[in-house]
Amino acid sequence: MTNSGLTSNSTADEARVVDAVPTGLFIGGSWRPAASGRTLTVDDPATGKVLCEVADASPQDGMDALAAAVAAQAAFAAMPPRERGEILRRAYELIMQRIDDLALLMTLEMGKPLAESRGEISYAAEFFRWFAEEAVRIDGGYAVAPNGASRFLVQKQPVGVCLLITPWNFPMAMGTRKIGPAIAAGCAMVLKPAAQTPLSMNALAAILAEAGLPDGVLNIITTSDAGGVMEPLIRDGRARKLSFTGSTQVGRKLLEQAAEKVLRTSMELGGNAPFLVFEDADLDKAVEGAMLAKMRNMGEACTAANRFLVHRSVAGAFADRLAERMSALTVGRGTEDGVDVGPLVDAKGRDKVTELVRDAVDRGATVRVGAVPVDGPGYFYQPTVLTDVPLQARLSAEEIFGPVAAISVFDDEDEAVAAANDTEFGLVSYLFTENVTRALRVSERLEAGMIGLNTGLVSNPAAPFGGIKQSGLGREGGKVGIEEFLETKYVAIGFGG
Repeated sequence: MTNSGLTSNSTADEARVVDAVPTGLFIGGSWRPAASGRTLTVDDPATGKVLCEVADASPQDGMDALAAAVAAQAAFAAMPPRERGEILRRAYELIMQRIDDLALLMTLEMGKPLAESRGEISYAAEFFRWFAEEAVRIDGGYAVAPNGASRFLVQKQPVGVCLLITPWNFPMAMGTRKIGPAIAAGCAMVLKPAAQTPLSMNALAAILAEAGLPDGVLNIITTSDAGGVMEPLIRDGRARKLSFTGSTQVGRKLLEQAAEKVLRTSMELGGNAPFLVFEDADLDKAVEGAMLAKMRNMGEACTAANRFLVHRSVAGAFADRLAERMSALTVGRGTEDGVDVGPLVDAKGRDKVTELVRDAVDRGATVRVGAVPVDGPGYFYQPTVLTDVPLQARLSAEEIFGPVAAISVFDDEDEAVAAANDTEFGLVSYLFTENVTRALRVSERLEAGMIGLNTGLVSNPAAPFGGIKQSGLGREGGKVGIEEFLETKYVAIGFGG
């Protein structure tokens, strides 16, 4: 794949970038078809048409991938940290050189506009750059026992073979956020991308091979039978780590499976992010933050603002401004110039958004703009603003995963915090106020792993990403991200005379 400088729709460029991606299973450093010969289709959600077919792995293919990772583990763990870091650095540079082609590929299989896809590719690459630098900063410790009779030696070692499962909504970044620290720590991997968006991960695997990653360290298995392929690998016992990004419902099942062999787990699960706007907020900042927090990725993000809780005194003005911004957005195929909002990923996703909006309206919510699917091919939904949304509406408890802003009002801080925390999830909360004391006080009271204070964007490769309650376990990114792929070993050293 080369950097095409693509800025608008081109059928020839679309065919070229799709044709350049391997479509087999990547096992032991080689691309191969599924043992059964089966394939699964990859569709363009903007048109409903088939882009290509990729190998559809069976449980035996999964076991072959695990065996390849196990065979590669010892040698890769022994590779000098600097060499592992240099592989990541070279991969970062290759990604950035090919950003336009990779962005077009992502837009074709996932739907987001090209500008957003370019943003994700840059974000994804930064995880490789960050963990390239962290690879050489893995350390331990040496200390004298309190009684002086022994010494404590603390080492950090790779956890071992890892199973990685990534979602469709950020098909490149969710991969690099897991692969980066695994490589830096010295762990071999089996990665299963989402069936809707396998092409970005296949393209990344080819880039890592070109960057010098040893055979078998990264194995990619695409499959339409996620449970049938991954459960045997989880229960096998040779893998020692499971990292999953996806729904809380699936995460619970994976935790049950991982418990049998006591695997280390990282879980980045669902969200129900509240977006609080207090009476002293800068409304220009709040509306801009709302657009970022709600409309990134068409709202198909676990960090998306799901519930807008606005002080009664500014609710009308906030809703007016937000409705004006949302109604000005252009909906269309992400490859076309000037498009702000692409399609949802599939018909099931669009149907869920339609159902949640209908439920809110039936319960008394007012439609300010949108609230209808878009006719024609593809899975489009109009950007939507609802006001007077009762807290009993389903979209107050369920992830919308679509371009819908649901606004409810509050009268005081305690009411706002109680409503924000009234959820089983705790990934991110957003807070807009110009009062520094309130900002710190409410940030401490909100039950979330991340807080967006006067900003609608929290994700950063240099910061720890993750939630509390049923939004997950562990953290990805930042200085703590590599710790999820390391074990701590303590050596007691006798020091008697």
